[in-house]
Amino acid sequence: MTGKPLVAILSGAGVSTDSGIPDYRGPNGLWRRDPEAEKLVTYEYYMGDPEIRRRSWRMRRDTAALHAEPNAAHRAVAELERRGVPVRVITQNVDGLHQRAGISARKVLELHGSARAHVCTGCGARGPMEDALARIDAGEDDPPCLECGGILKPATVMFGEHLDPVVLGEAVAVSKACQVFVAVGTSLQVEPAAGLAGVAVDHGARLVVVNAEPTPYDDLAAEVVREPIGTALPELLRGLG
Repeated sequence: MTGKPLVAILSGAGVSTDSGIPDYRGPNGLWRRDPEAEKLVTYEYYMGDPEIRRRSWRMRRDTAALHAEPNAAHRAVAELERRGVPVRVITQNVDGLHQRAGISARKVLELHGSARAHVCTGCGARGPMEDALARIDAGEDDPPCLECGGILKPATVMFGEHLDPVVLGEAVAVSKACQVFVAVGTSLQVEPAAGLAGVAVDHGARLVVVNAEPTPYDDLAAEVVREPIGTALPELLRGLG
């Protein structure tokens, strides 16, 4: 053991906006601008309507998310690990940018899955998202599973789906064990992820909230930071450990 405190970082969409990935629920978020877009990531609509699936695949092909690069916030988290500070990342994001920034993949818990893979809703076969998108480019507008012919979907947790209980269980365990819990770029309004901040505080952790807008957990926080994440998070993490 290093004797250094375990730092848990709960990261939301605000962490990735500097990488060109828009948030969903903020003042200019995707769901507010285009409520119809929410259907593209709602399990019931996706499974029941081939046209929704075709639109969803086109959206993924045209999005810049898979080509996005980590920003200063992602790099600051990876640097914390390189400095020998015990760190675990619990992320609501599906972009994989924490891992691309260099933090060990085993230290990242992706609550909402990954947009970098696809999965079959029938047999569970998985593969890289690039493979599915290559089939879209080749003319398949709703590519079926190559193993069983079932419906493919991104390996993300859609609205109407449950979180992976194993991943959520690990996130709860980290929240209970950490000494510092940093909630960054998240509105702390979507359960069960938001409740992890309360779990951490209940088990004695120091809560730090870094977010442009107020959150329901600000009153429990030892520190609330409203500064831009790209500068505030690196400065905050440099002071840890």
